[in-house]
Amino acid sequence: MAVLPLRFEGDPILLHTAEPVVAFDNALATLVRDMFDTMYAAPGRGLAAPQVGASARVFVVDTRWKDSDPDPMIFVNPIVTARAQEEIAGEEACLSIPGKSFVVSRPAWVDMTWQDLDGVQHGGRFKGLQGVCVCHEFDHLDGLLITQTGVRL
Repeated sequence: MAVLPLRFEGDPILLHTAEPVVAFDNALATLVRDMFDTMYAAPGRGLAAPQVGASARVFVVDTRWKDSDPDPMIFVNPIVTARAQEEIAGEEACLSIPGKSFVVSRPAWVDMTWQDLDGVQHGGRFKGLQGVCVCHEFDHLDGLLITQTGVRL
């Protein structure tokens, strides 16, 4: 387990679409463990693979660990399958853009499918802080930063 160096705004990997994961192996498991270590150390609530220099469609989220018991979630090859038409604007920050906050509009809820570390398919609906986090991290997989989707405060 290791804390990986973060990539910051201006790094080209943050602006490219990440590659789908095809190998569900020890390398993927190590990447995810290191991503959690990095996210908790930062300290953040979510982290996408491109933010640590890996072009892989993977992100991790734990929206509860700062206030309650940890609830780590792993998303491999996530796909947004539905989203609310209603959008809610809120303040967001990003580990790759330190010291800046933006107002970003996100769907009131989002449905996703994803795989776990064994390649098993899952699905769920996310709203509130979890919804914001999964949308934020999903954007990273498509090379989008909150500088492109939000308004700076």
